[in-house]
Amino acid sequence: MKTILFACVHNAGRSQMAASWFNHLADPAKARALSAGTQPAPHVHPEVRSAMREAGLDLGAAIPQQLTEALARQAQVLVTMGCGDECPYVPGARVEDWPVPDPKGQPAETVGRIRDEIRSRVEGLIAREDLAR
Repeated sequence: MKTILFACVHNAGRSQMAASWFNHLADPAKARALSAGTQPAPHVHPEVRSAMREAGLDLGAAIPQQLTEALARQAQVLVTMGCGDECPYVPGARVEDWPVPDPKGQPAETVGRIRDEIRSRVEGLIAREDLAR
């Protein structure tokens, strides 16, 4: 089983959306996604919850979590999303950086575009890694 780790600064937007899309679209017998942040927020951004709910995915139970060394060691693929110099180094993991805008505080239309871009990137990752259902 492959573990994909999506990481951003607050784990309240991009990485939460990416992990949710991944776990929804990938074959659960082949892979799972986790998400974490270098400086976790107290909760997932409301505009992100709303945009994902529009797409049929519920982030109501999602809680931002700290990106720890132990969590990072579980990953074979690390996808960083805007954490810049704070992005972690995970020995042995393949790293991809996705330059996706931060949805925090953005209008619904913008958050929807970010959500859709993340879905497209996740679909590409699933295809490249042969992790489709």
